Amino acid sequence: MALPDIFDKEVSDELIERINKLNKDTMPHWGKMNAAQMLAHCCVTYEMIYENKHPKPGALLRFILKNMVKKKVTNEEPYPHSIRTAPQFIINDGRDFESEKNRLTEYIEKTQKAGGEYFDNKESNSFGMLNRTEWNNMLYKHLDHHLRQFGV
Repeated sequence: MALPDIFDKEVSDELIERINKLNKDTMPHWGKMNAAQMLAHCCVTYEMIYENKHPKPGALLRFILKNMVKKKVTNEEPYPHSIRTAPQFIINDGRDFESEKNRLTEYIEKTQKAGGEYFDNKESNSFGMLNRTEWNNMLYKHLDHHLRQFGV
């Protein structure tokens, strides 16, 4: 089963609608993050795409990620609850809910406008070159996982 196409405006708008159903007090069904931390966590993937904020892993770690993790991240199977998180995705500090919500919404809109062609054979910090479908699956699956975590 193919995942919804995050590069399609209707799909990205639906994700944003789900985000807009959250509030700072929305409680997770599993996990330790609050709603603001979850939004900041979801922004990390986009920071890796659009900002020079997170360094690429070293060659050995990239080899391991590409060969042992990439398929799990880019396939169509949902993530299990409370899956292990890479260190750069761990958000322990306090975050402003509205700022993080706006940031994530802007990233989703920017990604949709860039389109699938922009992402086809674009390099990922952790997994090397990904095709359009792999980028779509990684981006959509991660957002959907955390929105379901918070019941939206």
